[in-house]
Amino acid sequence: MSTQNDTKHYFDNLYQDSDDPWKISSRWYEQRKRALTLAALPRERFQRAFEPACGNGELTIQLAARCDELIAADISEDAVALTRKRVASLEQVNVKQMVLPDAWPDGKLDLIVFSEVGYYLDDAQLDRVMVQMRASLSDDGAIVACHWRRPIEGWALNGEEVHAILRGRIQLPLLSHYWDDDLVLDVWTRDARSVHQRESEQ
Repeated sequence: MSTQNDTKHYFDNLYQDSDDPWKISSRWYEQRKRALTLAALPRERFQRAFEPACGNGELTIQLAARCDELIAADISEDAVALTRKRVASLEQVNVKQMVLPDAWPDGKLDLIVFSEVGYYLDDAQLDRVMVQMRASLSDDGAIVACHWRRPIEGWALNGEEVHAILRGRIQLPLLSHYWDDDLVLDVWTRDARSVHQRESEQ
């Protein structure tokens, strides 16, 4: 079992070698994954959002365009610095260094984007994060999770296993589900109505 110090050391080493260790700015897989994540959001705009594991801010800057307030966080100091530089002109974005599950934003959130982070948590930590997500989610809020499905060297869980745990324990209605050979994406909300139903009933 990896400790939080082990996890932080792992990411610190990655960012020492590259500002973009997963090539998320250039690979089509990553661009497509961001587009799928953004398309899965059940509302056009959100008041207050949280993006743990923001990495170097590629998704952050796109989420910011749809949020009145966005808290972006990462375990890596280098990733936080890169994201702060990227969003420096965006007053609605607050970038922090956080280590889940010990740190979590105060107050209610109407969007939580839990992307590419679940497999770096052990079972107990993942449980704590699910409790935090449910407790902080607003009545019309959404949780969006997106993960790589294939094995990750050095870590016990893959994305398929992370999402199986989430679907089994998160105790919220599942609004949408997408998977392909590479990734899995799920959206949970407190409001079980479809996007069309919500818009039609306004």
